[in-house]
Amino acid sequence: MMYKYPDTTILVFCKAPIAGQVKTRLMPQLTAQAAVDIHSELTQRVLTLLLQSQLCPIQLWCSPDRNHSFFQFCLNDYHVSLQVQQGKDLGERMLYAINHALQQSSRVLLIGCDCPSLTISDFDFAINALQNTQDIVLAPAEDGGYVMIGMKRAYPELFINKTWGHASVLKTTRQQIKRMNLNCIETVMQWDVDTFEDLQRYRQSKIM
Repeated sequence: MMYKYPDTTILVFCKAPIAGQVKTRLMPQLTAQAAVDIHSELTQRVLTLLLQSQLCPIQLWCSPDRNHSFFQFCLNDYHVSLQVQQGKDLGERMLYAINHALQQSSRVLLIGCDCPSLTISDFDFAINALQNTQDIVLAPAEDGGYVMIGMKRAYPELFINKTWGHASVLKTTRQQIKRMNLNCIETVMQWDVDTFEDLQRYRQSKIM
């Protein structure tokens, strides 16, 4: 496949779609299986978007391993490579994936699989920023975290000794970037699907 940015890689973090282990905050309004279906739908949506854009190679970072049939389906249908997340917490897993990808790519963008507000324009913006003077690109989220981080070298300080899934993640990340004297640019504000209210917003939007 011919890519617009062959020296960039997008890393998509994804849990295996197992009932009771994904999108649990959508319950009890949804059954465990319905939550699995939403998780799978959102993952396929972002992979479809990235595949059709032909921006750059895509790696699907799987948890807890890559043996689930859903991951094999993604391998065959979306031309991704499958990798296994490694680390004790989210920060360690993100840092490992970024370090691994930067061995072969000049730039990486790391995203989750549940942010329907991210667009091709956002990815294009982030890659171009990293090609120029920016060290870091963030896609801030309304819940106080971020849904994408991009860089051209790994910065362990941004990932270790941090409490994840918490409303201060974006704030502390910005503070660390400033202390490290790194150039950082942000996309427009984003939102992901964590709660039933988020799901209703997704269903009512025109970005499916």
